[in-house]
Amino acid sequence: MTISFGTDGWRAVISDTFTFNNLRLVTQAIADAVATETWSNGSTNGQVPDYKKMVVGFDTRFLSDRYANDVARVLAGNGFTVYLSQADAPTPAISFAVKHFNAVAGIMITASHNAPRYNGIKLKSAFGGSALPEQCRKVEVFLNDNEAQARGPNLMDYQQAKNLNLIQKFNPILPYNEHISKLIDFDIIADNPQRIVVDSMYGSGRGVIRTLLQGCGTEVTEIRGEMNPGFGGIHPEPITRYLGALAGAISTGLGSFGIATDGDADRIGAMDERGNFVDPHKIMALALKYLVEKKNLSGSVVRTVSTTRMIDRLAKKHGLTVHETPVGFNHIADYMLKEDVLIGGEESGGISFKGHIPEGDGPAMGLLLLEIVAESGVTLYELVENLLAEVGPAEYERKDLRLKLPVSKQKMVERLTHDAPKTIGGESLETISTTDGVKYIFTDDSWLLIRPSGTEPVLRVYAEGRTKEMVKAMIKFGEQIAESVR
Repeated sequence: MTISFGTDGWRAVISDTFTFNNLRLVTQAIADAVATETWSNGSTNGQVPDYKKMVVGFDTRFLSDRYANDVARVLAGNGFTVYLSQADAPTPAISFAVKHFNAVAGIMITASHNAPRYNGIKLKSAFGGSALPEQCRKVEVFLNDNEAQARGPNLMDYQQAKNLNLIQKFNPILPYNEHISKLIDFDIIADNPQRIVVDSMYGSGRGVIRTLLQGCGTEVTEIRGEMNPGFGGIHPEPITRYLGALAGAISTGLGSFGIATDGDADRIGAMDERGNFVDPHKIMALALKYLVEKKNLSGSVVRTVSTTRMIDRLAKKHGLTVHETPVGFNHIADYMLKEDVLIGGEESGGISFKGHIPEGDGPAMGLLLLEIVAESGVTLYELVENLLAEVGPAEYERKDLRLKLPVSKQKMVERLTHDAPKTIGGESLETISTTDGVKYIFTDDSWLLIRPSGTEPVLRVYAEGRTKEMVKAMIKFGEQIAESVR
């Protein structure tokens, strides 16, 4: 059995490894892990979770609804009361539902931003965020042990489980919308109505932003909001190469700027009135600036090692502590659970802020961005230009470089640390960080991050610089490292 359940759950190709049989086996392992005395971290907000409650949701992918039904059947067969989503819903809505019902855990059927041929599982903990690494390891232990003992899943008939109230259908959007309404100032939005385009990329965020904005005077045009399990043949990821439809909608005058969410709506991207992509780096920086300067909020700031240092410059200006974490929102969530965090985010578009669950949330961040634009009285393009004038400029590029031969991640890190360049692009090396991979930080605050993959022969190269020339020079250095592997 080729199932690997990691800290990001499990993803696989539909009908290849992601089959109903394998899904039931994984769900049984989750049920076994959740049933252990050591599963929960004790409590969430002073409440001990109900160890017999689980939440199950799903996205718009092929067969996701049927997969979710089978997950519910296995959980019911193990004695859990399962709150099963009535329809496809965003991952953050399902995560919030786990906390709302005081459930011990949740399962979301999704492959997030991956290609249409994939599906997967995201496992959620009682606090409303991704399961902790040690919890995921427990699942993998039970998965392997059950296989060794040839132990199959407990499976209850769906109708029988419903008759016993072990499976209860619910609408996760209702409590989620009520919660979001407390985080976003819809009065500000109503005072300066905007015309926006929302690109749901055929994902499970469809309709959420539009519904929340009803009665605010905002004119919302939603594109790619219909059911299309194949996502139009693209990856449902809100990055430039997949947002041609959004650019076209803006260019034809359907809105003054655009908001895009990914396949399960836990990531955000945006586009200004000129068709320029506004990446998560800029969105997070704009949000931090707004929360501090307009909302008068405080707290620490958490960003992953691959996220812009514009965040650091803003935090320094306002006397805020910055924590740098490895890539992955679960590391950000760790800080959100143990201290007062104002905002946390990563370069891929997962961002959350004070008062919300420790989970990346596309619709929430899209609405916050709308509030920021409405309050400013200027366009999104002008907001970004003003931001760059204050804490930029910041050019950014990422490349995944395939190596000719596999290489040990540890040895590559040792080599990159030992053979660090003294200068790149005329800037002297100032600091080396090994939080996740190797990060070179230069005297002008430009930085180059090289992250060797632990599972495939790939170097992930990220670069942020003050000029495009500096970024090109840093990317070239990464390419030379990849070429030198023999």
